[in-house]
Amino acid sequence: QVQMVESGGGLVQVGGSLRLSCAASGLNFYEYAAAWFRQKPGEAREKVSCIDWSGARTTYSDSVKGRFTISRDNNKNIMWLDMTDLKPEDTAMYYCAPRIVGADDCSGSSESDFKYWGQGTQVAVSS
Repeated sequence: QVQMVESGGGLVQVGGSLRLSCAASGLNFYEYAAAWFRQKPGEAREKVSCIDWSGARTTYSDSVKGRFTISRDNNKNIMWLDMTDLKPEDTAMYYCAPRIVGADDCSGSSESDFKYWGQGTQVAVSS
């Protein structure tokens, strides 16, 4: 049974930092690209960042580029999202998921390629 467990969210002030963690089990995590998504109330889920199977290649949405850093440790089956200079618009539920459909990198991926969603971790940024 594949499980993705997100943690590390919380309430932080504008300009603050958080580190989100994603623990994977039930699959050979090292075989898959993986991504962080977020969903704001009333909005569709959006992909924030993606990392290839090896950790060598990463992508970021324009809204977080330069502020967020994605990384992974395949020996520990863990992925992280380091978030700095947080803004109120970063407030959302954050989810991680492996790319089950398609290549082991992030190229050409769409949300439907990612499966096994966890419960998410809430990030709230106060102004």
